[in-house]
Amino acid sequence: MSRNLYKKPFYGIGTASFRGELMRSKNLFLSSTVLFVLVTFPLIGSVGASLELWSQTYGGTGGEVAYSLVVTSDGGFALAGVSTSFGGFWLVKTDAEGNMQWNKTYGGGTAHSLIQTSDGGFALAGYVIPSGAGQDFYVVKTDADGNMQWSRTYGGEHADLAYSLVETSDGGYAIAGHSGWMFQDFLLIKIDAEGNMMWNRTYGGHDSDFAYSLVETSDRGYALAGESSSFDGLWLVKTDVDGNMMWNRTYEERSEDTSLVLTSDGGFAVAGGMGDFWLVKTDNQGNMEWSRTYGGTSNDHAHSLIQTSDGGYALAGSAGLIRTDAYGNMVWNQTYEGTAHALVQTSDGGYALAGTKNNDFWLAKTDAQGIPEFPSGIILPLLLTATLLIIICNRKLPKTPSHQSY
Repeated sequence: MSRNLYKKPFYGIGTASFRGELMRSKNLFLSSTVLFVLVTFPLIGSVGASLELWSQTYGGTGGEVAYSLVVTSDGGFALAGVSTSFGGFWLVKTDAEGNMQWNKTYGGGTAHSLIQTSDGGFALAGYVIPSGAGQDFYVVKTDADGNMQWSRTYGGEHADLAYSLVETSDGGYAIAGHSGWMFQDFLLIKIDAEGNMMWNRTYGGHDSDFAYSLVETSDRGYALAGESSSFDGLWLVKTDVDGNMMWNRTYEERSEDTSLVLTSDGGFAVAGGMGDFWLVKTDNQGNMEWSRTYGGTSNDHAHSLIQTSDGGYALAGSAGLIRTDAYGNMVWNQTYEGTAHALVQTSDGGYALAGTKNNDFWLAKTDAQGIPEFPSGIILPLLLTATLLIIICNRKLPKTPSHQSY
């Protein structure tokens, strides 16, 4: 006669011990996770509303604001602005990850515009306060290491403030800003490669007009944009190669700051705003094609504008970074803890922003979606901590007890 044989599991001390080990392992895993967060939090603690990971600040005991930024020919960055810690025009050169390589100061005053020149050096424009009343345009030319080659001041007894500088097709430079005492006018100055003035022109009306941005156009003329109280709005002026006005246009939006770019279709785009970011697209005669506003409940100002490689636009300012398509429709936006005054698109499709954070120069690098990247110095500690966590868990996890039968 056959009997029905079966294996009966043994529920004894072994299983109870296993359950205890499992509970201790769960506690170990939770503790290790907390440890991982505590170790890595100082490295990624700014993730969230600010989304700041790849960012650097530079400064001293005083206050610093970066107003202009360029990607340099070696893949690094250069920032210029004002420093009360080091006394006036301040130029900072960094590598591709924002580590400072050198910095230079030049006289007093404030630098608002920076370019890398065709010879690999730099040119900065802004204004200084000379002995006596008023301010003067101030231009500094340096070599590739920031050593001054020459400097020039331009102005009279009035207040002359430079905000934008371009290297021109003849090898010289053009500088735009405004000039006046009770009332201001747009001021455009053309200089040669050594800083000698070739000519100057003013443009304005019965009230104050402030030029903030300048481009050289394809016909070797110039376009200037800024705020006009005379014409009650954002004002765009187009000149010929000698600075003679060809036409001007007014757009019914006031702006405390203005950024102008030539667009790929031969027209212009202008950004600014008082309360909201404002973007205007025009044809090559300054006729408006469309305009857009972007903003929330806070007082938002756009300080910098670029046309992106895909034909869209990116605007940076007090509200962070806004990315649009070619028709100004918002694609995405990001906010940061710093205030951006300058913006460039980098060769990897991402962006770099410069401005001020905690009264220091501020530089941040983002990916193509505006999300800051991990610098290499952060990645290694994260990998080491994660590896340690895995090793601890693997060593401490209990093995399932074998079932005993009889």
